[in-house]
Amino acid sequence: MKEHQAILLAKEIVALDNKRDELFETLMKLAGKDAFPLLRAVQNGLYQKSS
Repeated sequence: MKEHQAILLAKEIVALDNKRDELFETLMKLAGKDAFPLLRAVQNGLYQKSS
């Protein structure tokens, strides 16, 4: 049933969002005011290993 699958997916998204918040809070404790710029830099591939 599509509705059941949609509800399960929505619940999973909420759980992931909560986990993201927890992880970002930990990052803020570790990196302080640099947490958000660091996250953006990682998202933009700045810290990828070159092959």
